[in-house]
Amino acid sequence: MRLWRSVVGKLWVTILLLVSFVLFILTILLLEFFQNYHVDEVKKELTNTAEKVARVVENHRDLDLGMELGKEIIDEPVNILIVLDNDKSVYSDDSEGIHRDIQNLIMKDKELQKVSDEKTVKKEFELSPDSSDNRYENIIVVGTPLHLDDRDGSVYLYQSLGVIKDTTRQTTRLILLAAGIAIILTTIFAFFLSTRITAPLRKMREAAFEVAKGKFDTKVPILTKDEIGELATGFNQMGRQLKFHINALSQEKEQLSSILSSMADGVITFNRDGTILITNPPADRFLQQWYYEQSDMGDEPIPTSVRELLQNVVVTETEQTGEISLQGRSYVVIVSPLYNNNTIRGAVVVVRDMTEERRLDKLRKDFIANVSHELRTPISMLQGYSEAIVDDIAESEEEKKEIARIIYDESLRMGRLVNDLLDLARMEAGHIRLNKDSVPIMPFTERVTNKFLGLARDNSVSIYFKSNVDRDKEMIMDPDRIEQVLTNLIDNAVRHTPEDGTVTVSLTGEKGGFLFHVKDTGSGIPEDDIPFVFERFYKADKARTRGKAGTGLGLAIAKNIVEAHKGHIQVHSKLDQGTTFTFFLPFQSGIDE
Repeated sequence: MRLWRSVVGKLWVTILLLVSFVLFILTILLLEFFQNYHVDEVKKELTNTAEKVARVVENHRDLDLGMELGKEIIDEPVNILIVLDNDKSVYSDDSEGIHRDIQNLIMKDKELQKVSDEKTVKKEFELSPDSSDNRYENIIVVGTPLHLDDRDGSVYLYQSLGVIKDTTRQTTRLILLAAGIAIILTTIFAFFLSTRITAPLRKMREAAFEVAKGKFDTKVPILTKDEIGELATGFNQMGRQLKFHINALSQEKEQLSSILSSMADGVITFNRDGTILITNPPADRFLQQWYYEQSDMGDEPIPTSVRELLQNVVVTETEQTGEISLQGRSYVVIVSPLYNNNTIRGAVVVVRDMTEERRLDKLRKDFIANVSHELRTPISMLQGYSEAIVDDIAESEEEKKEIARIIYDESLRMGRLVNDLLDLARMEAGHIRLNKDSVPIMPFTERVTNKFLGLARDNSVSIYFKSNVDRDKEMIMDPDRIEQVLTNLIDNAVRHTPEDGTVTVSLTGEKGGFLFHVKDTGSGIPEDDIPFVFERFYKADKARTRGKAGTGLGLAIAKNIVEAHKGHIQVHSKLDQGTTFTFFLPFQSGIDE
Protein backbone atom coordinates (compact mmCIF):
# COMPACT_ATOMS: atom_id res chain seq x y z
CA MET A 1 0.00 0.00 0.00
CA ARG A 2 2.91 2.35 0.66
CA LEU A 3 4.12 1.96 -2.96
CA TRP A 4 0.81 3.20 -4.37
CA ARG A 5 0.94 6.28 -2.12
CA SER A 6 4.44 7.24 -3.24
CA VAL A 7 5.38 9.30 -6.26
CA VAL A 8 7.12 6.25 -7.77
CA GLY A 9 3.95 4.17 -7.61
CA LYS A 10 1.72 6.94 -8.91
CA LEU A 11 4.04 7.79 -11.81
CA TRP A 12 4.57 4.12 -12.62
CA VAL A 13 0.84 3.35 -12.63
CA THR A 14 0.10 6.50 -14.67
CA ILE A 15 2.62 5.57 -17.40
CA LEU A 16 1.50 1.95 -17.36
CA LEU A 17 -2.18 2.82 -17.68
CA LEU A 18 -1.48 5.36 -20.41
CA VAL A 19 0.60 2.93 -22.49
CA SER A 20 -1.86 0.09 -21.87
CA PHE A 21 -4.75 2.27 -23.03
CA VAL A 22 -2.84 3.27 -26.17
CA LEU A 23 -1.87 -0.34 -26.87
CA PHE A 24 -5.44 -1.49 -26.33
CA ILE A 25 -6.81 1.06 -28.80
CA LEU A 26 -3.99 0.23 -31.25
CA THR A 27 -4.70 -3.50 -30.91
CA ILE A 28 -8.39 -3.02 -31.63
CA LEU A 29 -7.61 -0.87 -34.66
CA LEU A 30 -5.01 -3.34 -35.94
CA LEU A 31 -7.36 -6.29 -35.52
CA GLU A 32 -10.06 -4.42 -37.36
CA PHE A 33 -7.60 -3.37 -40.03
CA PHE A 34 -6.26 -6.87 -40.63
CA GLN A 35 -9.74 -8.36 -40.66
CA ASN A 36 -10.90 -5.83 -43.25
CA TYR A 37 -7.66 -6.33 -45.14
CA HIS A 38 -8.23 -10.07 -45.41
CA VAL A 39 -11.85 -9.55 -46.50
CA ASP A 40 -10.76 -7.05 -49.12
CA GLU A 41 -8.16 -9.49 -50.38
CA VAL A 42 -10.82 -12.20 -50.69
CA LYS A 43 -13.09 -9.78 -52.55
CA LYS A 44 -10.26 -8.77 -54.88
CA GLU A 45 -9.30 -12.36 -55.56
CA LEU A 46 -12.92 -13.37 -56.19
CA THR A 47 -13.36 -10.41 -58.53
CA ASN A 48 -10.31 -11.37 -60.58
CA THR A 49 -11.38 -15.01 -60.66
CA ALA A 50 -14.95 -14.12 -61.65
CA GLU A 51 -13.71 -11.96 -64.52
CA LYS A 52 -11.42 -14.76 -65.69
CA VAL A 53 -14.26 -17.30 -65.61
CA ALA A 54 -16.52 -14.89 -67.51
CA ARG A 55 -13.86 -14.38 -70.22
CA VAL A 56 -13.31 -18.14 -70.51
CA VAL A 57 -17.03 -18.80 -70.92
CA GLU A 58 -17.38 -15.96 -73.43
CA ASN A 59 -14.41 -17.24 -75.46
CA HIS A 60 -15.61 -20.84 -75.68
CA ARG A 61 -19.33 -20.02 -76.00
CA ASP A 62 -20.20 -23.27 -74.25
CA LEU A 63 -21.55 -23.18 -70.74
CA ASP A 64 -20.66 -26.75 -69.89
CA LEU A 65 -17.17 -26.33 -71.11
CA GLY A 66 -16.96 -22.95 -69.37
CA MET A 67 -18.11 -24.52 -66.13
CA GLU A 68 -15.44 -27.17 -66.39
CA LEU A 69 -12.75 -24.65 -67.09
CA GLY A 70 -14.05 -22.33 -64.35
CA LYS A 71 -13.80 -25.12 -61.82
CA GLU A 72 -10.19 -25.51 -62.81
CA ILE A 73 -9.56 -21.84 -62.26
CA ILE A 74 -11.21 -21.40 -58.87
CA ASP A 75 -9.90 -22.82 -55.60
CA GLU A 76 -11.67 -25.28 -53.36
CA PRO A 77 -13.57 -22.97 -50.98
CA VAL A 78 -14.92 -20.91 -53.92
CA ASN A 79 -18.22 -21.84 -55.59
CA ILE A 80 -19.44 -20.74 -59.01
CA LEU A 81 -22.90 -19.85 -60.21
CA ILE A 82 -23.81 -18.77 -63.80
CA VAL A 83 -27.18 -17.19 -64.47
CA LEU A 84 -28.62 -16.33 -67.91
CA ASP A 85 -31.13 -13.53 -67.83
CA ASN A 86 -33.17 -14.51 -70.92
CA ASP A 87 -34.48 -17.85 -69.68
CA LYS A 88 -33.36 -17.56 -66.12
CA SER A 89 -31.21 -20.61 -66.55
CA VAL A 90 -28.92 -21.44 -63.66
CA TYR A 91 -25.74 -23.42 -63.92
CA SER A 92 -23.95 -24.50 -60.76
CA ASP A 93 -21.54 -27.19 -59.73
CA ASP A 94 -23.52 -27.84 -56.56
CA SER A 95 -27.20 -27.01 -55.99
CA GLU A 96 -27.87 -29.04 -52.89
CA GLY A 97 -28.16 -28.07 -49.20
CA ILE A 98 -26.78 -24.76 -48.16
CA HIS A 99 -25.62 -23.97 -51.68
CA ARG A 100 -29.26 -23.95 -52.83
CA ASP A 101 -30.09 -21.41 -50.10
CA ILE A 102 -27.15 -19.28 -51.09
CA GLN A 103 -28.10 -19.46 -54.77
CA ASN A 104 -31.69 -18.51 -53.96
CA LEU A 105 -30.39 -15.60 -51.88
CA ILE A 106 -28.27 -14.45 -54.80
CA MET A 107 -31.13 -14.79 -57.28
CA LYS A 108 -33.45 -12.74 -55.10
CA ASP A 109 -31.02 -9.97 -54.29
CA LYS A 110 -31.87 -6.93 -56.37
CA GLU A 111 -28.39 -5.46 -56.09
CA LEU A 112 -26.77 -8.57 -57.48
CA GLN A 113 -29.32 -8.74 -60.26
CA LYS A 114 -27.94 -5.49 -61.64
CA VAL A 115 -24.67 -7.13 -62.62
CA SER A 116 -25.66 -7.27 -66.28
CA ASP A 117 -26.22 -3.50 -66.31
CA GLU A 118 -23.14 -2.57 -64.40
CA LYS A 119 -19.69 -3.81 -63.85
CA THR A 120 -18.64 -6.18 -61.13
CA VAL A 121 -20.79 -6.17 -57.95
CA LYS A 122 -19.51 -7.23 -54.50
CA LYS A 123 -21.68 -8.00 -51.47
CA GLU A 124 -21.39 -9.66 -48.06
CA PHE A 125 -24.32 -11.70 -46.76
CA GLU A 126 -25.30 -12.83 -43.29
CA LEU A 127 -26.72 -16.31 -43.58
CA SER A 128 -28.48 -16.17 -40.21
CA PRO A 129 -29.46 -13.42 -37.77
CA ASP A 130 -27.06 -14.88 -35.14
CA SER A 131 -24.10 -14.47 -37.46
CA SER A 132 -23.97 -10.71 -37.00
CA ASP A 133 -21.69 -11.15 -33.99
CA ASN A 134 -19.37 -13.48 -35.90
CA ARG A 135 -18.27 -12.19 -39.28
CA TYR A 136 -16.56 -15.42 -40.14
CA GLU A 137 -19.96 -17.07 -40.70
CA ASN A 138 -20.82 -14.57 -43.48
CA ILE A 139 -20.25 -15.18 -47.21
CA ILE A 140 -18.75 -12.92 -49.87
CA VAL A 141 -20.49 -12.83 -53.27
CA VAL A 142 -18.87 -11.27 -56.35
CA GLY A 143 -20.81 -10.96 -59.62
CA THR A 144 -19.47 -9.97 -63.01
CA PRO A 145 -21.36 -9.55 -66.36
CA LEU A 146 -21.39 -12.38 -68.92
CA HIS A 147 -22.12 -11.84 -72.64
CA LEU A 148 -22.79 -14.88 -74.93
CA ASP A 149 -23.90 -13.71 -78.38
CA ASP A 150 -27.51 -12.72 -77.92
CA ARG A 151 -27.70 -13.98 -74.37
CA ASP A 152 -26.60 -11.99 -71.34
CA GLY A 153 -25.96 -13.29 -67.91
CA SER A 154 -23.85 -13.14 -64.83
CA VAL A 155 -21.09 -15.13 -63.29
CA TYR A 156 -21.22 -15.26 -59.45
CA LEU A 157 -18.44 -16.49 -57.22
CA TYR A 158 -19.17 -16.88 -53.53
CA GLN A 159 -17.04 -17.97 -50.62
CA SER A 160 -17.46 -18.25 -46.86
CA LEU A 161 -15.28 -15.94 -44.74
CA GLY A 162 -14.49 -18.85 -42.45
CA VAL A 163 -11.43 -19.56 -44.59
CA ILE A 164 -9.75 -16.37 -43.27
CA LYS A 165 -10.53 -17.20 -39.66
CA ASP A 166 -7.25 -19.01 -39.05
CA THR A 167 -5.28 -16.26 -40.75
CA THR A 168 -6.99 -13.58 -38.67
CA ARG A 169 -6.54 -15.61 -35.50
CA GLN A 170 -2.81 -15.98 -36.15
CA THR A 171 -2.54 -12.26 -36.86
CA THR A 172 -4.46 -11.48 -33.65
CA ARG A 173 -2.14 -13.73 -31.66
CA LEU A 174 0.90 -11.92 -33.02
CA ILE A 175 -0.63 -8.52 -32.25
CA LEU A 176 -1.54 -9.52 -28.68
CA LEU A 177 1.93 -10.99 -28.16
CA ALA A 178 3.52 -7.76 -29.34
CA ALA A 179 1.18 -5.76 -27.09
CA GLY A 180 2.05 -7.93 -24.09
CA ILE A 181 5.77 -7.55 -24.72
CA ALA A 182 5.26 -3.80 -25.11
CA ILE A 183 3.38 -3.63 -21.79
CA ILE A 184 6.12 -5.58 -20.00
CA LEU A 185 8.85 -3.40 -21.45
CA THR A 186 6.81 -0.28 -20.64
CA THR A 187 6.37 -1.48 -17.05
CA ILE A 188 10.11 -1.94 -16.62
CA PHE A 189 10.89 1.36 -18.32
CA ALA A 190 8.22 3.23 -16.34
CA PHE A 191 9.47 1.83 -13.05
CA PHE A 192 13.08 2.65 -13.96
CA LEU A 193 12.13 6.16 -15.11
CA SER A 194 10.00 6.77 -12.01
CA THR A 195 12.83 5.64 -9.78
CA ARG A 196 15.34 7.88 -11.52
CA ILE A 197 13.00 10.86 -11.32
CA THR A 198 11.91 10.33 -7.72
CA ALA A 199 15.33 9.39 -6.27
CA PRO A 200 16.41 13.07 -6.00
CA LEU A 201 12.95 13.91 -4.68
CA ARG A 202 13.34 11.33 -1.92
CA LYS A 203 16.71 12.82 -1.06
CA MET A 204 15.12 16.25 -0.85
CA ARG A 205 12.31 14.88 1.30
CA GLU A 206 14.81 13.37 3.75
CA ALA A 207 16.79 16.62 3.73
CA ALA A 208 13.60 18.61 4.36
CA PHE A 209 12.86 16.47 7.43
CA GLU A 210 16.41 17.03 8.69
CA VAL A 211 16.07 20.79 8.18
CA ALA A 212 12.74 20.66 10.03
CA LYS A 213 14.64 19.12 12.97
CA GLY A 214 17.04 22.07 12.98
CA LYS A 215 19.94 20.51 11.02
CA PHE A 216 20.42 23.40 8.61
CA ASP A 217 23.76 22.04 7.32
CA THR A 218 21.95 19.22 5.49
CA LYS A 219 22.65 19.26 1.73
CA VAL A 220 20.96 17.47 -1.16
CA PRO A 221 23.33 15.79 -3.65
CA ILE A 222 22.97 17.29 -7.14
CA LEU A 223 22.77 14.23 -9.43
CA THR A 224 21.42 15.87 -12.59
CA LYS A 225 21.48 19.24 -14.31
CA ASP A 226 17.80 19.34 -15.25
CA GLU A 227 14.91 20.95 -13.38
CA ILE A 228 15.30 18.49 -10.49
CA GLY A 229 18.99 19.39 -10.25
CA GLU A 230 18.08 23.08 -10.19
CA LEU A 231 15.51 22.31 -7.48
CA ALA A 232 18.23 20.58 -5.42
CA THR A 233 20.51 23.60 -5.91
CA GLY A 234 17.72 25.93 -4.81
CA PHE A 235 17.03 23.71 -1.78
CA ASN A 236 20.69 23.86 -0.70
CA GLN A 237 20.74 27.64 -1.12
CA MET A 238 17.51 27.87 0.88
CA GLY A 239 19.08 25.80 3.68
CA ARG A 240 22.14 28.07 3.83
CA GLN A 241 20.02 31.23 3.85
CA LEU A 242 17.71 29.73 6.46
CA LYS A 243 20.67 28.87 8.67
CA PHE A 244 22.07 32.39 8.25
CA HIS A 245 18.76 34.04 9.16
CA ILE A 246 18.12 31.65 12.08
CA ASN A 247 21.58 32.41 13.47
CA ALA A 248 20.98 36.13 13.02
CA LEU A 249 17.63 35.87 14.79
CA SER A 250 19.19 33.80 17.58
CA GLN A 251 21.96 36.34 18.06
CA GLU A 252 19.47 39.19 18.13
CA LYS A 253 17.30 37.25 20.57
CA GLU A 254 20.26 36.48 22.83
CA GLN A 255 21.40 40.08 22.64
CA LEU A 256 17.92 41.35 23.47
CA SER A 257 17.63 38.80 26.29
CA SER A 258 21.02 39.84 27.68
CA ILE A 259 20.08 43.51 27.51
CA LEU A 260 16.75 42.88 29.24
CA SER A 261 18.33 40.64 31.89
CA SER A 262 21.07 43.16 32.69
CA MET A 263 18.71 46.12 32.93
CA ALA A 264 18.12 47.50 36.39
CA ASP A 265 14.61 48.57 35.39
CA GLY A 266 11.81 46.08 34.89
CA VAL A 267 10.46 45.68 31.35
CA ILE A 268 7.08 44.11 30.56
CA THR A 269 5.67 43.78 27.04
CA PHE A 270 1.89 43.56 26.78
CA ASN A 271 -0.40 42.53 23.97
CA ARG A 272 -3.26 44.83 23.04
CA ASP A 273 -5.67 42.85 25.24
CA GLY A 274 -3.34 43.05 28.27
CA THR A 275 -1.66 39.65 27.91
CA ILE A 276 1.93 39.59 29.18
CA LEU A 277 4.39 38.64 26.41
CA ILE A 278 7.92 39.32 27.71
CA THR A 279 9.36 40.10 31.15
CA ASN A 280 12.85 40.48 32.59
CA PRO A 281 14.03 39.55 36.14
CA PRO A 282 13.30 42.96 37.77
CA ALA A 283 9.81 42.88 36.22
CA ASP A 284 9.31 39.33 37.53
CA ARG A 285 10.17 40.49 41.04
CA PHE A 286 7.73 43.38 40.66
CA LEU A 287 4.94 41.00 39.58
CA GLN A 288 5.77 38.54 42.38
CA GLN A 289 5.36 41.32 44.91
CA TRP A 290 2.00 42.15 43.35
CA TYR A 291 0.90 38.48 43.42
CA TYR A 292 1.95 38.26 47.06
CA GLU A 293 -0.43 41.07 47.95
CA GLN A 294 -3.34 39.47 46.08
CA SER A 295 -5.60 36.88 47.64
CA ASP A 296 -6.65 35.56 44.22
CA MET A 297 -3.92 35.69 41.60
CA GLY A 298 -6.29 34.93 38.74
CA ASP A 299 -8.46 38.01 39.20
CA GLU A 300 -5.78 40.69 38.78
CA PRO A 301 -2.66 39.48 36.93
CA ILE A 302 -1.29 43.04 36.89
CA PRO A 303 -1.84 46.03 39.19
CA THR A 304 -5.01 48.00 38.53
CA SER A 305 -3.10 51.25 37.98
CA VAL A 306 -0.90 49.57 35.35
CA ARG A 307 -3.98 48.20 33.57
CA GLU A 308 -5.54 51.67 33.54
CA LEU A 309 -2.35 53.16 32.09
CA LEU A 310 -2.30 50.43 29.44
CA GLN A 311 -5.91 51.18 28.47
CA ASN A 312 -5.14 54.90 28.27
CA VAL A 313 -2.19 54.18 25.96
CA VAL A 314 -4.41 52.14 23.63
CA VAL A 315 -7.05 54.88 23.56
CA THR A 316 -4.85 58.00 23.41
CA GLU A 317 -1.81 56.47 21.65
CA THR A 318 0.47 58.51 23.92
CA GLU A 319 2.97 57.63 26.65
CA GLN A 320 1.53 57.36 30.17
CA THR A 321 3.29 57.60 33.55
CA GLY A 322 2.20 56.58 37.02
CA GLU A 323 3.45 55.52 40.46
CA ILE A 324 2.68 52.47 42.58
CA SER A 325 3.79 51.20 46.00
CA LEU A 326 4.25 47.49 46.71
CA GLN A 327 5.66 45.85 49.83
CA GLY A 328 7.11 49.12 51.07
CA ARG A 329 8.84 49.89 47.80
CA SER A 330 8.05 52.75 45.41
CA TYR A 331 7.88 52.20 41.64
CA VAL A 332 7.49 54.59 38.72
CA VAL A 333 5.64 52.97 35.78
CA ILE A 334 6.15 54.30 32.23
CA VAL A 335 3.86 52.81 29.56
CA SER A 336 4.72 53.42 25.88
CA PRO A 337 2.74 52.20 22.83
CA LEU A 338 4.04 49.54 20.43
CA TYR A 339 3.02 49.97 16.79
CA ASN A 340 2.39 47.47 14.01
CA ASN A 341 2.54 49.69 10.93
CA ASN A 342 0.01 52.37 11.88
CA THR A 343 -1.97 50.42 14.51
CA ILE A 344 -1.15 49.82 18.18
CA ARG A 345 -0.44 46.15 18.79
CA GLY A 346 0.44 46.50 22.47
CA ALA A 347 2.58 48.42 24.91
CA VAL A 348 5.91 48.22 26.71
CA VAL A 349 6.00 49.00 30.42
CA VAL A 350 9.18 50.17 32.15
CA VAL A 351 9.05 49.66 35.91
CA ARG A 352 11.66 51.73 37.72
CA ASP A 353 12.40 51.08 41.39
CA MET A 354 12.57 54.53 43.00
CA THR A 355 12.78 53.26 46.58
CA GLU A 356 16.42 54.22 47.06
CA GLU A 357 15.89 57.64 45.48
CA ARG A 358 12.87 58.23 47.70
CA ARG A 359 14.84 57.04 50.73
CA LEU A 360 17.78 59.28 49.91
CA ASP A 361 15.46 62.19 49.36
CA LYS A 362 13.84 61.52 52.72
CA LEU A 363 17.26 61.19 54.36
CA ARG A 364 18.29 64.51 52.88
CA LYS A 365 15.17 66.20 54.23
CA ASP A 366 15.55 64.46 57.60
CA PHE A 367 19.23 65.37 57.73
CA ILE A 368 18.50 69.04 57.22
CA ALA A 369 15.68 68.92 59.76
CA ASN A 370 17.78 67.01 62.31
CA VAL A 371 20.86 69.19 61.96
CA SER A 372 18.72 72.27 62.26
CA HIS A 373 17.00 70.80 65.31
CA GLU A 374 20.25 69.72 66.96
CA LEU A 375 21.96 73.05 66.34
CA ARG A 376 18.99 75.21 67.24
CA THR A 377 19.05 74.36 70.94
CA PRO A 378 22.74 75.08 71.65
CA ILE A 379 22.65 78.18 69.44
CA SER A 380 19.58 79.42 71.30
CA MET A 381 21.29 78.80 74.61
CA LEU A 382 24.48 80.50 73.44
CA GLN A 383 22.45 83.46 72.23
CA GLY A 384 20.37 83.66 75.42
CA TYR A 385 23.30 83.44 77.88
CA SER A 386 25.37 85.81 75.76
CA GLU A 387 22.57 88.37 75.92
CA ALA A 388 22.47 87.86 79.71
CA ILE A 389 26.16 88.78 79.94
CA VAL A 390 25.78 91.73 77.55
CA ASP A 391 22.76 93.06 79.45
CA ASP A 392 24.56 92.59 82.84
CA ILE A 393 21.79 90.32 84.09
CA ALA A 394 24.32 88.23 85.96
CA GLU A 395 25.26 90.37 88.98
CA SER A 396 27.60 88.18 90.94
CA GLU A 397 30.86 86.68 89.76
CA GLU A 398 29.58 83.16 90.40
CA GLU A 399 26.55 83.70 88.12
CA LYS A 400 28.81 85.00 85.39
CA LYS A 401 31.06 81.92 85.73
CA GLU A 402 28.01 79.65 85.62
CA ILE A 403 26.78 81.36 82.44
CA ALA A 404 30.26 81.13 80.93
CA ARG A 405 30.45 77.44 81.81
CA ILE A 406 27.09 76.76 80.13
CA ILE A 407 28.20 78.65 77.04
CA TYR A 408 31.42 76.62 76.98
CA ASP A 409 29.59 73.29 77.37
CA GLU A 410 27.16 74.13 74.58
CA SER A 411 30.03 75.17 72.31
CA LEU A 412 31.72 71.82 73.01
CA ARG A 413 28.46 70.05 72.25
CA MET A 414 28.19 71.89 68.94
CA GLY A 415 31.81 71.04 68.18
CA ARG A 416 31.22 67.34 68.88
CA LEU A 417 28.16 67.40 66.64
CA VAL A 418 30.02 69.07 63.79
CA ASN A 419 33.03 66.77 64.21
CA ASP A 420 30.77 63.71 64.22
CA LEU A 421 29.08 64.94 61.07
CA LEU A 422 32.43 65.47 59.39
CA ASP A 423 33.71 62.04 60.47
CA LEU A 424 30.54 60.38 59.25
CA ALA A 425 30.71 62.21 55.92
CA ARG A 426 34.34 61.14 55.42
CA MET A 427 33.53 57.55 56.30
CA GLU A 428 30.57 57.34 53.93
CA ALA A 429 32.68 58.91 51.19
CA GLY A 430 35.30 56.16 51.67
CA HIS A 431 37.94 58.51 53.08
CA ILE A 432 38.24 56.84 56.47
CA ARG A 433 41.85 56.19 57.51
CA LEU A 434 42.69 53.17 59.64
CA ASN A 435 45.89 53.08 61.65
CA LYS A 436 46.31 49.34 61.97
CA ASP A 437 48.22 47.64 64.69
CA SER A 438 48.43 44.20 66.25
CA VAL A 439 46.47 44.35 69.49
CA PRO A 440 45.78 41.67 72.14
CA ILE A 441 42.05 41.55 71.64
CA MET A 442 40.91 40.20 75.02
CA PRO A 443 42.79 42.75 77.26
CA PHE A 444 41.79 45.51 74.87
CA THR A 445 38.09 44.73 75.17
CA GLU A 446 38.31 44.29 78.95
CA ARG A 447 40.06 47.66 79.31
CA VAL A 448 37.38 49.48 77.30
CA THR A 449 34.66 47.82 79.38
CA ASN A 450 36.31 48.78 82.68
CA LYS A 451 36.25 52.46 81.65
CA PHE A 452 32.51 52.45 82.28
CA LEU A 453 32.60 51.00 85.80
CA GLY A 454 32.33 54.48 87.32
CA LEU A 455 29.46 55.56 85.03
CA ALA A 456 27.68 52.28 85.69
CA ARG A 457 28.10 52.72 89.44
CA ASP A 458 26.69 56.25 89.25
CA ASN A 459 23.64 54.90 87.40
CA SER A 460 23.28 51.88 89.75
CA VAL A 461 23.93 49.51 86.83
CA SER A 462 26.04 46.36 86.99
CA ILE A 463 28.50 45.83 84.13
CA TYR A 464 30.24 42.53 83.36
CA PHE A 465 32.82 41.28 80.91
CA LYS A 466 33.02 37.70 79.59
CA SER A 467 35.41 36.11 77.12
CA ASN A 468 36.54 32.67 75.92
CA VAL A 469 39.55 34.10 74.02
CA ASP A 470 43.12 33.64 75.22
CA ARG A 471 44.76 36.77 76.59
CA ASP A 472 47.66 36.54 74.20
CA LYS A 473 45.44 36.25 71.10
CA GLU A 474 46.13 39.26 68.90
CA MET A 475 44.31 40.90 66.03
CA ILE A 476 45.29 43.48 63.40
CA MET A 477 42.93 46.47 63.59
CA ASP A 478 42.68 50.19 64.34
CA PRO A 479 42.42 50.17 68.16
CA ASP A 480 41.22 53.78 68.42
CA ARG A 481 38.37 53.22 65.97
CA ILE A 482 37.26 49.93 67.54
CA GLU A 483 37.45 51.55 70.99
CA GLN A 484 35.18 54.26 69.61
CA VAL A 485 32.68 51.59 68.53
CA LEU A 486 32.75 49.78 71.89
CA THR A 487 32.58 53.07 73.79
CA ASN A 488 29.50 54.14 71.86
CA LEU A 489 27.71 50.80 72.32
CA ILE A 490 28.57 50.46 76.05
CA ASP A 491 27.72 54.09 76.79
CA ASN A 492 24.31 53.69 75.10
CA ALA A 493 23.69 50.44 77.00
CA VAL A 494 24.51 52.03 80.39
CA ARG A 495 22.47 55.17 79.72
CA HIS A 496 19.36 53.25 78.59
CA THR A 497 19.46 50.63 81.36
CA PRO A 498 17.38 51.40 84.47
CA GLU A 499 18.67 51.06 88.05
CA ASP A 500 19.62 47.56 89.18
CA GLY A 501 19.96 46.58 85.52
CA THR A 502 22.94 44.80 83.97
CA VAL A 503 25.16 45.38 80.97
CA THR A 504 27.21 42.44 79.68
CA VAL A 505 30.12 42.77 77.26
CA SER A 506 31.31 39.47 75.78
CA LEU A 507 34.03 38.44 73.36
CA THR A 508 34.00 35.09 71.56
CA GLY A 509 36.25 33.59 68.96
CA GLU A 510 34.54 32.55 65.75
CA LYS A 511 35.71 30.96 62.54
CA GLY A 512 37.57 33.67 60.68
CA GLY A 513 37.36 36.40 63.31
CA PHE A 514 36.00 37.66 66.66
CA LEU A 515 32.42 38.36 67.72
CA PHE A 516 31.61 41.21 70.15
CA HIS A 517 28.34 41.38 72.13
CA VAL A 518 27.01 44.33 74.14
CA LYS A 519 23.86 43.25 75.93
CA ASP A 520 21.72 45.28 78.33
CA THR A 521 18.47 44.80 80.24
CA GLY A 522 17.18 48.25 79.40
CA SER A 523 14.00 49.58 77.85
CA GLY A 524 14.66 48.07 74.44
CA ILE A 525 13.95 49.47 70.98
CA PRO A 526 10.47 49.49 69.37
CA GLU A 527 10.16 46.93 66.58
CA ASP A 528 9.30 49.61 64.01
CA ASP A 529 12.51 51.52 64.84
CA ILE A 530 14.94 48.59 64.63
CA PRO A 531 15.60 49.00 60.82
CA PHE A 532 16.59 52.64 61.41
CA VAL A 533 18.90 52.44 64.44
CA PHE A 534 22.04 52.81 62.29
CA GLU A 535 20.79 55.89 60.47
CA ARG A 536 21.91 59.41 61.20
CA PHE A 537 20.26 61.17 64.15
CA TYR A 538 18.34 58.10 65.25
CA LYS A 539 17.17 58.43 68.86
CA ALA A 540 15.02 56.15 70.91
CA ASP A 541 12.71 58.99 71.98
CA LYS A 542 10.92 60.59 69.06
CA ALA A 543 10.96 64.01 70.72
CA ARG A 544 14.77 63.97 70.20
CA THR A 545 15.30 65.74 73.53
CA ARG A 546 18.63 66.16 75.08
CA GLY A 547 19.76 64.10 78.02
CA LYS A 548 20.25 60.43 77.40
CA ALA A 549 19.70 60.67 73.68
CA GLY A 550 22.95 62.38 72.57
CA THR A 551 23.46 63.49 68.96
CA GLY A 552 22.13 60.34 67.30
CA LEU A 553 25.25 59.88 65.15
CA GLY A 554 27.13 57.31 67.24
CA LEU A 555 25.59 54.17 65.79
CA ALA A 556 25.93 55.43 62.22
CA ILE A 557 29.64 56.10 62.88
CA ALA A 558 30.04 52.69 64.55
CA LYS A 559 28.53 50.93 61.53
CA ASN A 560 30.90 52.67 59.12
CA ILE A 561 33.93 51.81 61.27
CA VAL A 562 32.97 48.12 61.47
CA GLU A 563 32.34 47.95 57.72
CA ALA A 564 35.68 49.65 57.07
CA HIS A 565 37.22 46.67 58.93
CA LYS A 566 35.31 44.34 56.49
CA GLY A 567 32.99 43.32 59.30
CA HIS A 568 29.29 43.68 59.99
CA ILE A 569 27.07 44.88 62.85
CA GLN A 570 23.51 44.07 63.82
CA VAL A 571 21.01 44.57 66.63
CA HIS A 572 18.39 42.43 68.37
CA SER A 573 15.93 44.01 70.76
CA LYS A 574 12.62 43.46 72.52
CA LEU A 575 10.68 46.28 74.09
CA ASP A 576 11.11 46.42 77.92
CA GLN A 577 13.37 43.35 77.82
CA GLY A 578 16.68 44.67 76.58
CA THR A 579 18.89 45.15 73.54
CA THR A 580 21.90 43.28 72.18
CA PHE A 581 24.35 44.85 69.70
CA THR A 582 26.63 42.39 67.93
CA PHE A 583 29.49 43.10 65.54
CA PHE A 584 31.97 40.78 63.89
CA LEU A 585 35.57 41.60 62.91
CA PRO A 586 37.39 39.20 60.58
CA PHE A 587 41.10 38.40 60.77
CA GLN A 588 43.35 40.67 58.68
CA SER A 589 40.54 43.21 58.69
CA GLY A 590 40.77 46.75 57.51
CA ILE A 591 42.57 48.39 54.62
CA ASP A 592 46.24 49.20 54.40
CA GLU A 593 46.90 52.88 54.52
